[in-house]
Amino acid sequence: MKKLKKLMIATGLILSMSAFTGVTKSEAATNHKVQSGETYWKIASKYGVPINSLMKANGASSSLLYAGSNLAIPNATISAADKDLMARLVRAEAVGEPYAGKVAVATVILNRVASPDFPNSVREVVYQISNGHYAFTPVQNGQINQPADAASKQAVNEALAFQGQGNGSLFFYNPNTAVSKWIFSRETTVTIGNHRFAK
Repeated sequence: MKKLKKLMIATGLILSMSAFTGVTKSEAATNHKVQSGETYWKIASKYGVPINSLMKANGASSSLLYAGSNLAIPNATISAADKDLMARLVRAEAVGEPYAGKVAVATVILNRVASPDFPNSVREVVYQISNGHYAFTPVQNGQINQPADAASKQAVNEALAFQGQGNGSLFFYNPNTAVSKWIFSRETTVTIGNHRFAK
């Protein structure tokens, strides 16, 4: 009975990982057959790979795609576990916010990983402690442990597709509830919903 229970748990984990990436194991091959109406952006967002990497991997000099052609899909820049962690943080930080705000929160995480001023992995960025406090409130209050919703998972894939093309936001906060005077001194890059994003 214990073996059966372990097998069921393992199967559930595999299925949930497939659901997160949006592709099944057979679709996760290194090639993608272009469907009518697809763009590099849509394909990059589906697989969660930077659009620049997708175009480079296929020697694309323009955004023109032909239905029926095959594209090589480059390896993901982060693991499925890191995608899930990001999506859980996005859900917790941006619940009730517009979809663009969810993408922007995921982008902040990626920008921090790329910045020399922050840790260099998704996990270290999410769980960073600075001046005795977690960088993200949901880590402290346990909301990070709640499962991500579909919109948050897709927002992570879009942020990955957009990687390296944004305005460099490293912070976000709600100006109506923020108590740190320092955060207000940061250069605002964009405001989406209740969140202000800044460098």
